[in-house]
Amino acid sequence: MLYGSAAQHPGYPAAPYQQQHQTGQLQTAPPEQRRRAGGLVAGMTVLALLVGGGAGAAGGYLVAQDNDTGSPAATALNTPPTAQQTGSAPAGSVEAVAAKVLPSVVQLQVRGPSSAGEGSGFVISGDGLIVTNNHVVEVAASGGQIEAVFQDGRTAKATIVGRDPTSDLAVVRAQGVTDLPVAELGRSDDLRVGQPVVAIGSPFELAGTVTSGIVSSLQRPTRAGGENGSQATVMDAIQTDAAINPGNSGGPLVNMAGQIIGINSAIYSPSSSASAQGGSVGIGFAIPINQARRTADEIVKTGKATQTVLGVSVRDNADGGALVADVVAGGPGEKAGLKQGDVVTQLDDRRIDSADALVAAVRSHAPNDTVKLVVGANNTVPVTLGGQPVELK
Repeated sequence: MLYGSAAQHPGYPAAPYQQQHQTGQLQTAPPEQRRRAGGLVAGMTVLALLVGGGAGAAGGYLVAQDNDTGSPAATALNTPPTAQQTGSAPAGSVEAVAAKVLPSVVQLQVRGPSSAGEGSGFVISGDGLIVTNNHVVEVAASGGQIEAVFQDGRTAKATIVGRDPTSDLAVVRAQGVTDLPVAELGRSDDLRVGQPVVAIGSPFELAGTVTSGIVSSLQRPTRAGGENGSQATVMDAIQTDAAINPGNSGGPLVNMAGQIIGINSAIYSPSSSASAQGGSVGIGFAIPINQARRTADEIVKTGKATQTVLGVSVRDNADGGALVADVVAGGPGEKAGLKQGDVVTQLDDRRIDSADALVAAVRSHAPNDTVKLVVGANNTVPVTLGGQPVELK
């Protein structure tokens, strides 16, 4: 939707997912769809300029007549231009971040059997590995085409190395390229609400667009597929008010040191129509880079991803928490003693107030991590998390 129509991607599957609310929708930020209405807009612009030019000429003639007897008044146009900017951008400024990160950001143009769109990505190796969202490239997974457009103007065909719909991540490789600028990855486990961030991508086909904002919230459970998505698509998102729009999907969210700390994936859009393409209202969501790094590394090494699991199915509990609806035989939850009907209210130091919150918290960890669950009021249960291969449909 971006990354969604309720959370809209800046493109999750071919159609944006919805999560209907009373006040709006959450959309995955979909890839930007190509537009063909520019001619009408351009024509209107020309008309406005012609009308404005005529009116201006007439007004200018009258003013000249009125001032015919006096000396020309001094104007700003008579003053010399200010000195040209010199020197490098101040460290920690948006300008410095843009200068550092832009060369490694890529526009991805994607065509599938029945649809086309655009998204963003960033380079993780000089020989062409690029990280992006699954929803940006999945339409090309069955016989489609992907073209990478780099900041220096080079273009290259790209192929999918692997993808993970459950975390909305994918890795593609651009063919026949070398010496690409490589992005610097930061960390997302030490982020603070209120710290400044920069988003970079290709919203509405405008490649190399830079926007800035702050971290608005952390550990925000977000369904990458909207209401039509299952708990399999829940991510533990970074929320930001940096402007993110369709086409930003897969692009980086960056700290003020120019390090990537998230991957832009979804936006909240108050559109009342499921088919309407949403735009930024200051609520965007990014996949934390710690989770994305682990998944991308697995994909690069094996072509596949592993999903972290607790081994239970859960639903919202009426009084808060995640209600255990079913326990997988032999899974981590059963081995730890979890039973049907248990209510999980905390994972480590994180409060769990819904089923999605528990799923997102588990996904933020890696397989074989040990966590402490609080069941009920104060029963603490240690659990060693498991992992299962992600199956592509």
